Order: sequence, then C-alpha cells, then structure tokens
Amino acid sequence: MTDTPKKRRLEGRVALITGASRGIGAAVAKAFSAEGAHVILAARTVGGLEAVDDEIQAAGGSATLLPIDLGKFDQIAEIGPALANKFKRLDILVANAGILGGLSPVAMSDPKMWDLVFRVNVMANYHLIRTLDPLLRGSDAGRAIFVTSGAAHAHKAFWGAYAASKAALEEMAAVYADEVAYSKLKVNILDPGVVRTAMRAEAYPGEDPATLPLPDSIVESFIALAAPSLAETGKIIRAAA
Repeated sequence: MTDTPKKRRLEGRVALITGASRGIGAAVAKAFSAEGAHVILAARTVGGLEAVDDEIQAAGGSATLLPIDLGKFDQIAEIGPALANKFKRLDILVANAGILGGLSPVAMSDPKMWDLVFRVNVMANYHLIRTLDPLLRGSDAGRAIFVTSGAAHAHKAFWGAYAASKAALEEMAAVYADEVAYSKLKVNILDPGVVRTAMRAEAYPGEDPATLPLPDSIVESFIALAAPSLAETGKIIRAAA
C-alpha cells in the first residue's frame, strides 16, 4: 500500500513576491514553491534572484525572475500587463520589499532619505496595487499580503522614517481591503516579528544574529494568508514563529 501524496496548499497558484532575493522574501518564495505555486521573484539583485531560483529548481519547483528597481514606478507599471500576457493571471501578491533608511532623530534626518523610504515602502506598493489589481480581483481566490513591522506602532526614537512609512502602508492596505471587500480578493497585513535578516542587522549592529529565528520559521503565516481557503481580510496579523 502506497502513501497518499500530501496535498500541496498552493497547487497551481501564481505568486509574485517582492524582495525575493534574500531574507523573508526568499524564504517565502521557496515555501510557496514547495506548496505548488509558480513563484515570480522580484528584486534588484540578479545574483540573489538566481541563487533562490537555483534552490527552487533543485527542489523541483518553478520560478520566473523579475529583476526590478521598485523605486522606479515606470518599471512597476509594466508588471501587470507583462504578467497578464505571460500567465493570464496572478493569484498572490506578497509585498515584502522594504528599506530601513537608517536611524536618526526626525529633526536631524535627511529629507532625501525620507523620500526614498516612502518611495520604496509606500509608493512602490501603491503602484503595485494599481498595476496588479485587475489580475488579483480576476483570480478565483486572489490574495495580497503586505509586510509591515511592529515599528509602525512602537513610537520608538530614531525610527521616524521607517515607522511612519509602515504606518502609512498599513492604512493604505486596510483601505484597499475595504474597497475590494465585495470581491474574492483578500487583503491582509503581516508583521513578521523579529527574525534574522539584513535589515535587522542594520538596525541592531551589536546584536548576535545567531540568537534570532531564521525567516523559515515564519513562512507558515504567509502560506495561511495565501491559501484559497482564507476567509479573513483587512487584518493586521503577527506571524507565528
């Protein structure tokens, strides 16, 4: 008697993941692939994307590489039409890419850095919504996951640009969720908590990264929010490690 193959929870889904060349994005991409999704890996670093793609292919999965600078909105605008042409669909968006922008007092911070942080952490996601909305709403079970941070609510000194950008992202995503509540598209916001990433090391250079959980430890929360069976929308959810 042979064992019944385990049903893969994202079988046949098409998922776009930003910031997929490392850290949380790479871990989510590999986990989604293992659950049967075709993953579209978006990031600036081609070498990082290729390394993740190699791991996915070695495990029997499939991926499409999308080298892109999310700070360039004209490039983002082309994503929706390109995916519609190539795949005719998009089922899942994981809006994970973000930057810290350094830590400094609000009154002494660099205006150009604030502009860049909001450009990548907020406006890039606004443009992703614009270009991908028709595909996500056209899916039989569209899912959008926006990655936030506890910094949005901590009111912690020196975190002004990053914290404000994440607070803005949360509100934008929540409003979007309400606007598409009539459809099959579910939009949620996920706080991954503290995990071992390059951004964490940038913010806490004196911290021993070996004491922190790996990004792999939180992928189940992303899978749950991407699953066709999901009923929740418009929620801010803390990842379960």
